[in-house]
Amino acid sequence: MSKSYKDNLPISVSALTDEFMRLKRGSVTRRHFLGVTGLGLAASVMSRGLPGAFNAEAFAGDLGTQMSLATWPNYHDPATFENFTKATGVAVEVNVFGSNEEMLAKLQAGGTGWDLFVPTNYTISTYSKLKLIDPLDMSKLPAFSSASESQRFTHEGTVDGVTYALPKNWGTTGMSINTSKVKTPISSWKQYFEVAMTEADGRAMVHDYQLTTIGSALVSLGYSFNSIKSEELAKAEELLIKLKPHLYGINSDYQPAMRSTDAWMTMCWTNDGAQLARDMPEIIYVLGKDGGEIWTDFYAIPKSAANKPAAYALLNYLMTPENAVKEHIANGAPTTDSRVLALLPVDITGNKIVYPDEAALTPLEFGAAVTLTDPNRAELMARFKAA
Repeated sequence: MSKSYKDNLPISVSALTDEFMRLKRGSVTRRHFLGVTGLGLAASVMSRGLPGAFNAEAFAGDLGTQMSLATWPNYHDPATFENFTKATGVAVEVNVFGSNEEMLAKLQAGGTGWDLFVPTNYTISTYSKLKLIDPLDMSKLPAFSSASESQRFTHEGTVDGVTYALPKNWGTTGMSINTSKVKTPISSWKQYFEVAMTEADGRAMVHDYQLTTIGSALVSLGYSFNSIKSEELAKAEELLIKLKPHLYGINSDYQPAMRSTDAWMTMCWTNDGAQLARDMPEIIYVLGKDGGEIWTDFYAIPKSAANKPAAYALLNYLMTPENAVKEHIANGAPTTDSRVLALLPVDITGNKIVYPDEAALTPLEFGAAVTLTDPNRAELMARFKAA
């Protein structure tokens, strides 16, 4: 005789899978899902039989109807959030920021309304020290697999043995150049600044972000991307002040200007470089032979988050390889997860913008934690923007 879910007998993995897929398709409500499966039984089966599915604790909590994500420009596939809403009933409000300093200032001021946000590797230790982010309860994130992650890119999510953040993707900071407009070959930051003040006068952009704008200026002068030495910062400021009247703009959301060809070259992150090159092949992406930045972006939950159950649900959803691969295809940034890498098409894994040769990565530096709070770099950036 067949067993009913209501008999309080163990539900099979296949039956739970059927009900879960009905929930994801929007065919049934969360109330129905919880009622026919039983929370305790769903917890045990999902943790064993459905790695990557939401665990029952996330479903058991009141996910509410809305949550907020703070992230970077052009960084997600909108369908990701639409599908998450269909699966959970939770709408995702997306807030876009241009720098980690801006994110830090918002969190320190309180009342951001963010439930999940996307900080860069070098900021995690500061956020944890200032108690602005929560240690993650990994029991609520069964989709994440530390064994499949590259430690080269992900170790900064853990501070003093405690996991505070999970990786979204890694990437580089380089230059996007419209070769139909700029004919001078550019292969270094030194050349970038020179061309910005000559052939591309009035058509070049830099980030509204001290780490990359000051860091790239430092590299062009032969210094470390992360330098906080006063004499080296003074030289970088001199260069940036000289550059300022030649710029088209200072903006971390530079794709619109590049697509309209109002701007011909810009400081650029991997994902934007891949998107621009895909849609406008005349725009190439170049890494500086003289140095620059390599980075990893993470997901973290602010201590002030109002809807932590939904934050965990979305984070687990994003860590599921079948969902994560769609994000990587859409935004163009490389994955840290070998499970996701195996699902990516060869036209992405073979794209040298997204996955550069090791030789191109060798001169690059990860951002250093000290640069986030160094007052001299902050003041330099403020003077540059005000000049």
